[in-house]
Amino acid sequence: MPFTQLNDRALITVSGPDAEHFLQNILTTDLDTLKPGEVKPGALLSPQGKILFDFLISRAGDNGFRLECRADTADDFVRRLVLYRLRAKAEIAKQDQVVVTVAWGDDSTASSSDSTALADTRFRDVAVRRTYGGGAKDGGDPDGWKAVRIANGIAESGADYQLGDAFPHDVLLDETGGVGFKKGCYIGQEVVSRMQHRGTARRRVLIASADGPLPASG
Repeated sequence: MPFTQLNDRALITVSGPDAEHFLQNILTTDLDTLKPGEVKPGALLSPQGKILFDFLISRAGDNGFRLECRADTADDFVRRLVLYRLRAKAEIAKQDQVVVTVAWGDDSTASSSDSTALADTRFRDVAVRRTYGGGAKDGGDPDGWKAVRIANGIAESGADYQLGDAFPHDVLLDETGGVGFKKGCYIGQEVVSRMQHRGTARRRVLIASADGPLPASG
């Protein structure tokens, strides 16, 4: 199946007896619904409900989590997590030079042959799996990955929107499993909940197609 390696991504690990409780109280993702072997999207918001950091989160053992984020924001993300940790028994660390590989396609046998591969739950119409670690691979299809992501309406900060400028609803985190509406409070929760129940989202990601070339961005 086609694949590419993402050189602009980094991993942050949060581990310890209080790791899940700590993250559940500050992130938009409902960790009660996060199963082993999968990654879910999420965000750390400002008190005003804007996305400060976006990421993909997965379980790493019994008391650990991986947060895959943009490499250029990883250090700031770590500092913000440490700021919120207070007395929680949780270790926060950035993993340097971890190879992030993403593969996609409808060949379920090939996609599941690697026991370390994690299912990217944002995608509904195509099987997408992410792998952390291992050596660099030759080849790959970065343009193909971008096309798959866009065709499925999966927005990511930097490429599609700016951090600090979007609400979770703007980039469909409410539809891709990145917001837990049945969990308890988290930072920015009141704004997100009000937007959900009142239907006040003013921007949404939509998939557009045309017989001819689409206009340039902007």
